Amino acid sequence: MISIKALKVNKTIKNLHLGVSATIVFGVALIYGFNPNRILPLFFDFTVDNLELKNIFRAVMGLYIGFAIYWIIGIRKSEYWKNATISNVIFMGGLVFGRLLSTILDGVSIQFTFALILELIGMIWGIYNLKKVSYS
Repeated sequence: MISIKALKVNKTIKNLHLGVSATIVFGVALIYGFNPNRILPLFFDFTVDNLELKNIFRAVMGLYIGFAIYWIIGIRKSEYWKNATISNVIFMGGLVFGRLLSTILDGVSIQFTFALILELIGMIWGIYNLKKVSYS
């Protein structure tokens, strides 16, 4: 028989993945979209000085925040955990795919290689949780 303490540890472990992902993705969302014409030039070698670029980066911000909120819902409501984790794996996998494609077509980005590694870890961690952790 599994103890209450073991169930709490299991729940914490399975939720940690979504919590870490939500925190990081929410932070990146703010970097991309909160004030792109002031913040992005500090990180990248370009300026965001037209309406269309601002709109794209703010749309990305909204998408990232939307996923982060869904992952938090998955933590708080166990009936959403599996689907939130699947969405996280797809999200991270999509980022990994895009970064690998860019690496092949454009070359290695020193700045984003670390992000690629973190996203790959996040994707694998989510797949592991889906296979090994109970949903109850």
